[in-house]
Amino acid sequence: MAQFSLSNLLISISLAFFCFSNLCFCFKPKHFNLSTQAVHWSSAGATWYGSPDGAGSDGGACGYGNTVSQAPFSSLVTGIGPSLYKSGKECGACYKIKCTKHPLCSGKPVRVVITDFCPGGPCVSESAHFDLSGTAFGSMAVPGEEEKLRDAGVLQIRYARVACDYSRKTIVFHVDPGSNPDYFAVVIEFEEGDGDLAKVDLQQSSSQPDEWWEMNQSWGAVWQLNAGTELHPPFSIRLTSQYSGQTLVAKNVIPTGWQPGATYRSLNG
Repeated sequence: MAQFSLSNLLISISLAFFCFSNLCFCFKPKHFNLSTQAVHWSSAGATWYGSPDGAGSDGGACGYGNTVSQAPFSSLVTGIGPSLYKSGKECGACYKIKCTKHPLCSGKPVRVVITDFCPGGPCVSESAHFDLSGTAFGSMAVPGEEEKLRDAGVLQIRYARVACDYSRKTIVFHVDPGSNPDYFAVVIEFEEGDGDLAKVDLQQSSSQPDEWWEMNQSWGAVWQLNAGTELHPPFSIRLTSQYSGQTLVAKNVIPTGWQPGATYRSLNG
């Protein structure tokens, strides 16, 4: 009996220390992280837009702005049709893509991130369509043949939902410039693993431990809370994955004295 109690105690201690620094991962046992799932390939069409070596629209409907051309996105981004965009819920989701049917295709998979919406043409008529940045489209080519592949028109590709890999990045919260003591809006980037968001909640310093304010998706990766009353920082932000239901809490990530337009990170990088 003593041995059983000691085991329980050790498990409890392990769980207590599972939340570390300012970032706390809280898993639902019935769900699994995307990185543990088998890769399932499907077929889609692919086009490209923007400059040949650019990042598509250099911003896009998800609200990431010029960060799409910077690491870790590094211009390997895509606009996506309605079937996968899901009204912006899939902003930040990662896919591997590859082309094999064209002689200029390398056949090697490339990881891209959804940062934009493609509202018409083949993006609507096809069951799945990737409107890639010029950089991402060219990355599927045999080395040295990127320009020729971009001249090939619509490609048939294979795609698979995969985990995002931001292992060297902290989660970033860009506070919207229009935020004020009663209204808070934020762009969220670099969610490790599943990448997408189904739900975002905010907890202020005056809240009870289990009291959270549900934020609304304004558009793309922008989430807002119009509280109608003054909010009291610091704020903790809880993220829930669209794909797996996994939850993550960035504790006190928005500090006292936060500023509109400022950027805050989940851990000190």
